[in-house]
Amino acid sequence: MATGALPNVPKHIFYDKLNAMLAAGDFDDFVEEWCEPFYADNVGRPGIPPGVYFRMLFVGYFEGIDSQRGIAWRCADSRSLARFLGYGQNEATPDHSSPTRIRDRLPLEIHEQVFAFVLSLANDHKLLSNKTAAVDSTYLEANAAMKSIVRKETGEDWKEYVRRLAAEEGIDIDNDEDLRKYDKNRSGKKVPNAEWESKTDGEARIAKMKDGRTHLAYKAEHTKLHRIPPVATAV
Repeated sequence: MATGALPNVPKHIFYDKLNAMLAAGDFDDFVEEWCEPFYADNVGRPGIPPGVYFRMLFVGYFEGIDSQRGIAWRCADSRSLARFLGYGQNEATPDHSSPTRIRDRLPLEIHEQVFAFVLSLANDHKLLSNKTAAVDSTYLEANAAMKSIVRKETGEDWKEYVRRLAAEEGIDIDNDEDLRKYDKNRSGKKVPNAEWESKTDGEARIAKMKDGRTHLAYKAEHTKLHRIPPVATAV
């Protein structure tokens, strides 16, 4: 079938405007320059351009798709998204294996640079609304007692641990009273989360509460953010 006989690709207002913004900011030149050290000339099959790879990531973000297979299928299924990637009506969009290989090849720093660059473009086009985010945190007491903590490397509970320390010093512990006296007078009584954990609640952490008690707790964080206009409306 001749290309001219194919139906026209329907326009997608959001992705067309996004492409216009990227083109105005020389997005493809920017990402190719940053990604050049991670591409080899004349080795293997021709890879997809970095600009196409990052556009596929954009599709995953805006479409709420969190898998490479899902992104690749969505781009292949939509002619407007294929045009957003720069592919004609008679051209196949990249298979999921291509962006997967590129993702493994490019370090996190490259993705962060591209993310910051796109945000700067959006800011230049007055598409960002600068708001203040207030973050507050508090400790919530866990339903687990400190008696349930054990040493991560040995699995010892507190009594077994203290008995071992006493034995290493040549001190005989005959009963719990002697154990408490030894424990009270010894130095270095710290219980860092790196060494101790609760055997009944793996998510709880050792924390100092507001009243000064040391207890197993969860750290809850709360963020208050002013309303931000929807991306599609803003673009």
